[in-house]
Amino acid sequence: MTDRIRSVVPPYLLRAVADAPDDRFPRAATAARTALASLTEVQAPKHDTGRQVTLRAAAPDRSAQRTIADAHGSTSLPGTVVRREGDADTGDAAVDEAYAGLGATHAFWLEVFGRVSIDGAGLPLDATVHYGHDYDNAYWDGSRMVFGDGDGEVFRRFTIALDVIGHELAHGVTQYTADLTYQGQSGALNESVSDVFGSLVAQYAARQTAAQASWLIGEGLFTDAVHGVALRSMAAPGTAYDDPVLGKDPQPATMAHYVETTEDQGGVHINSGIPNHAFQLAAVAIGGNAWEGAGAVWWDALNAPETTTTIDFAGFAEVTVTAAGSRFGAGSREQGAVREAWQQVGVLS
Repeated sequence: MTDRIRSVVPPYLLRAVADAPDDRFPRAATAARTALASLTEVQAPKHDTGRQVTLRAAAPDRSAQRTIADAHGSTSLPGTVVRREGDADTGDAAVDEAYAGLGATHAFWLEVFGRVSIDGAGLPLDATVHYGHDYDNAYWDGSRMVFGDGDGEVFRRFTIALDVIGHELAHGVTQYTADLTYQGQSGALNESVSDVFGSLVAQYAARQTAAQASWLIGEGLFTDAVHGVALRSMAAPGTAYDDPVLGKDPQPATMAHYVETTEDQGGVHINSGIPNHAFQLAAVAIGGNAWEGAGAVWWDALNAPETTTTIDFAGFAEVTVTAAGSRFGAGSREQGAVREAWQQVGVLS
């Protein structure tokens, strides 16, 4: 069965770029149309989910085992291998940023949660850079990371943002754990979990507390020609960009503005703003390092048997509240913060 790729740039934003007047973003409009087509054309390989996965060895290799390939502007995967684990910098920014980003993500999962690679069993981390011509996206295809170089008018190269790399690899982690169905609210949770852990990868690398973090996803991807700071804001969904050509960030921050749509797999990129905001509120309320507070709760919830593949927002919220009580104590300040966060975004009453 064909699965959809998990891409960081939502289709509604690509469509806005594709529809931009040719005198504003001529190169970007063409690139966005190509990227939109790829969302339905690319076939992700079949995979095992985490609840059926078999460990490769009793003691998997705990190193990152990175391999970076270069597509040289083609859409043929995997491309030519240009850097392997332990190799020196190549001088190609995209290659070296991808290598470093995979390493930082691997270190986060290993050092924070004791997870050896995204499958927990030492899965090698493969990536392809320079994919396509002016390709406006980065995605996880079920087995590897794929990075475009951007069009240079709207988007810069997609390897520059560590949280984007963390986001896409988190799709792999979800694939091997809860395997949340990529449709409707479970799909929006799938996207949100990737934003949560993508942000935490960047925070952990910078050793930022929840109060210090920007809570922006894809900060720096837009060129200076765009009126915007990032693809999404977890602290204030709906405010990441407001451009006269591309329009305004459509993400809702609460259930009061939940978007009912059949597009984008039932709004997986739009409505993810709601659980994103709940996580950010909980993380800041708990304080300290988010990966030790709310992040640990979300990780427990992602692995809980109650988190089914088709769970909705309310169901997942209840799982996180229970997980917070198990980790920090029933009636604890942390559990209260998690419950209140979901109440603030209108998911729990």
